Amino acid sequence: MIDLIIVLAFIAYSISQGFISKSKASKNLVEYFLAGRSIKGWKAGISMAATQYAADTPLLVTGLIATGGIFMIWRLWIYGLAFLLLAFVLSKSWWRSRVITDAELTEIRYSGKYVLFLRGLKAIFYGTMINCVVLAMVLIAATRISEIFLVWNEWLPVGFYDTLYFWVQGLGVEISSGFLDQDVWISTTNNFISIFVIISFTTLYSTTGGLRSVIATDVVQFFIAMVATLIYAIYIVREAGGLGNIVPQLIELYGQVRAQEIMSFTPSALEAIIPFAMLISLQWFFQMNSDGTGYLAQRTMACRSDKDARHAGFIFTVAQVLVRSLFWLPIALALLVLYPYDPALTGSSTFVSEREITFISGIKDYLPVGAKGLMLTGMLAALASTIDTHLSWGAGYWSNDLYKRLISEEWMKRKPKSRELVLVARISNIVVLLIALVIMVNLNSIQNAWYISLLFGAGVGSVLVLRWLWERINIYSEIAAIASSIIIAPLILYTVEDEWLKILIMALASTTVVITVTLLTPRTDPNILNAFYKRIAPPGYWVSTAQMTGQNPKTSINELWRNVWVVILSAGTIFTLLVGISKILMPAPEEGILFPILLIVTGIAIIPLWWRRAFPKKQVTVEQSNQKK
Repeated sequence: MIDLIIVLAFIAYSISQGFISKSKASKNLVEYFLAGRSIKGWKAGISMAATQYAADTPLLVTGLIATGGIFMIWRLWIYGLAFLLLAFVLSKSWWRSRVITDAELTEIRYSGKYVLFLRGLKAIFYGTMINCVVLAMVLIAATRISEIFLVWNEWLPVGFYDTLYFWVQGLGVEISSGFLDQDVWISTTNNFISIFVIISFTTLYSTTGGLRSVIATDVVQFFIAMVATLIYAIYIVREAGGLGNIVPQLIELYGQVRAQEIMSFTPSALEAIIPFAMLISLQWFFQMNSDGTGYLAQRTMACRSDKDARHAGFIFTVAQVLVRSLFWLPIALALLVLYPYDPALTGSSTFVSEREITFISGIKDYLPVGAKGLMLTGMLAALASTIDTHLSWGAGYWSNDLYKRLISEEWMKRKPKSRELVLVARISNIVVLLIALVIMVNLNSIQNAWYISLLFGAGVGSVLVLRWLWERINIYSEIAAIASSIIIAPLILYTVEDEWLKILIMALASTTVVITVTLLTPRTDPNILNAFYKRIAPPGYWVSTAQMTGQNPKTSINELWRNVWVVILSAGTIFTLLVGISKILMPAPEEGILFPILLIVTGIAIIPLWWRRAFPKKQVTVEQSNQKK
């Protein structure tokens, strides 16, 4: 009963926030999708972290560690570089763009007859293809959670449940993990009901209150999830014998060599070093959110100032990479002790899914009443925060770019009313959701879906960053990047086996195509570039444009490299603290304490080298700097 009360309290809070924000959200698209650009930096950062927490991510982490050890999590940690790039290099540019979606940026950055085509293409590629695959991953996680805890066949009236059961069976769509000892169609029916309930309440508050209600819910969700995860870590580690006994038990269960592989932050096998180095070198940059495109940029643009946008990116990175990892790592290792497996089975088709589900099994089997309800609320809230964000993000493309710009203004030659656009946005949420559901029923595991999304995103990563930093990037550059991703990714997916090689080929091929097309196609209209430069003052190589606007080209170049230095040093602090603290909490076999302490001291010592540059008391814009000159 206590568990149920905790869950219902969060649901009631979320729905109330939707109706509280409804009147403001209904005014126009800026109020609906960007909360009137009034969000404080810390709230925006926490909201980003809440969305990235996602119910699927701890399951993904659990599966990755079981598959290859702690070092596999670098595939998630390395994104910290992209997050810091957004915070310290690009957040100001996003905030000053004053657009609602990334696709809208097309018309203020490029010229040519294909501008509208690119805007529509990006709305479909990001808002539908990429967005819905990620949302489908989240829905898979929803079924993993609900299948264990939400037993509708025991709660609902028999006649009503049987009707639903035969209807679901008639559809012939199976969404059961197969881990429970029961009829597969009972599990599928329960999952359909659970998804309907979760989505209904999430859609209710997110479509009603827009981004304001989403962020208000995200902030509460994040703190609930962190507290709940900490409690989970304490209980599960205690059940595994305590932090000091986890490593000895791993050695006993899996042997000395395998235990060292599990605990290592670097590849243990020599042949794995090159693939590992390639993945972490490329993956953070060659990905669909390399410059923050999507909901990260949406939160950045919703901030009340460019200073708040900078704070948002940094707070998000610390919460995302450092804080949550220190909670998840002990849990994942304790689960390896409490739910041991045969290492010979790691190559089986069901191994990853089976290991992912142990994160949920641990909640069910080892948490007491109250703590279980809090953790379930945290997982439910994580689901909700990710679902509401992706619905809002996708609906932004559909309403602002497809309906408003293409259908209404370009084809119908009419200017749609604000309330009409908000209505379309709300309907778009449902359309995006239905597409994600179709994708979900065709995915096997979260990890497999993640790999697919990485590959498609790798083709567009470089051009997303370069468009801010290099004036020569034009409309054909972005079209070429998306086209190469759509064409090359499926070919690589079915012809190349190694994951690192897939990313490498995709990165090299797409970048080569982008640079070649850029140099062979006409430059962007100077008038467009001048207006863009004056409006945004982007960092980087804008030499010709700066000269035409009477400004010093070195100013933006110096700003770029000054902020890149901040990114490198701040990343050094976060990563050294992460590894150092983790190694003290969970020392690898035969490893002393001196090296972890040295890492922590190093991370703290370099903070003064970047802190003042990262957060100056008085920020100087490119225009102000040039005026002084």
